[in-house]
Amino acid sequence: MAWMRFRKREMPEGLWTKCDVCKEMLFQKELLEAHKVCKKCGHHFRMSAQERIDSILDPDSFEEVAADLEAIDSLGFSAKGQSYTDKLKEEQKKTGRNDVLVIGTGRLRGRPIVFGAMEFEFLGGSMGVVVGHKVLLAAELALERRAPLVLVCASGGARMHEGAISLMQMQKACAALARLSAAGGLYVALLTDPTTGGVTASFATTADVVLAEPRALIGFAGPRVIEQTIKQKLPKDFQRAEFLLQKGQIDRIVPRTDLVDTLAQLFDGLVGAMAPGAAPPVPSAPKPAAPELPYPATPTR
Repeated sequence: MAWMRFRKREMPEGLWTKCDVCKEMLFQKELLEAHKVCKKCGHHFRMSAQERIDSILDPDSFEEVAADLEAIDSLGFSAKGQSYTDKLKEEQKKTGRNDVLVIGTGRLRGRPIVFGAMEFEFLGGSMGVVVGHKVLLAAELALERRAPLVLVCASGGARMHEGAISLMQMQKACAALARLSAAGGLYVALLTDPTTGGVTASFATTADVVLAEPRALIGFAGPRVIEQTIKQKLPKDFQRAEFLLQKGQIDRIVPRTDLVDTLAQLFDGLVGAMAPGAAPPVPSAPKPAAPELPYPATPTR
């Protein structure tokens, strides 16, 4: 009896995804319906800025602001034979975004909010001048609209291509958020995997309420750098959300499937519940903006 030869059937690409943690094969459609959370181990996959918008805000409620802002190569920076300008064009083509942070207005359960999300796929979510300026614009917009501000953070830190100028965005962002806080505004930050470097040391952890996704990596310097510096073994799960919650650096860990409910409850409790069918408040005329200073006018302490 002759052996019959069967041609191996190829698996179509894009139908299945392997979990990074438990190695379970996940059906892509079901994974997306579960907001990219593994059904077996609960691992939270990274999400794009658009996926954050779609999963958190009411459908078709988001209106982007300052989408045309782009970085410039003020230092003439180049690495591995590629200029910063060319690198930006490459990242813009890959992600469809002009820079990392996407900001705008939207609604959550009918409530008007100002919302921002970072696109980690764009240069590792690095913070440059555009990110700093957009945080400022988002804070000013929240103040003008008298609306809560929500920023979803995902970053590798300050952008080396912009040198010390990128580090200045830490003060710029914090000063804008301090003005919002002084005026009684509410700012909620969601820290996702990873949130590190200058973003962690500035607007990611200066919110009125700091939330984090399960097992998110959150820190300033990386664990390996810290171990090499202090010559000591770090504790288990160091810089993970659960460790930071124990140390009091974040307020709550929120699974992605519970995030909208949690935000809605926070807004009801801290801002006030909206009456059924109530129209959004009419914003008052904004006050003239103060002249831009090279350093924050508001003290940090």
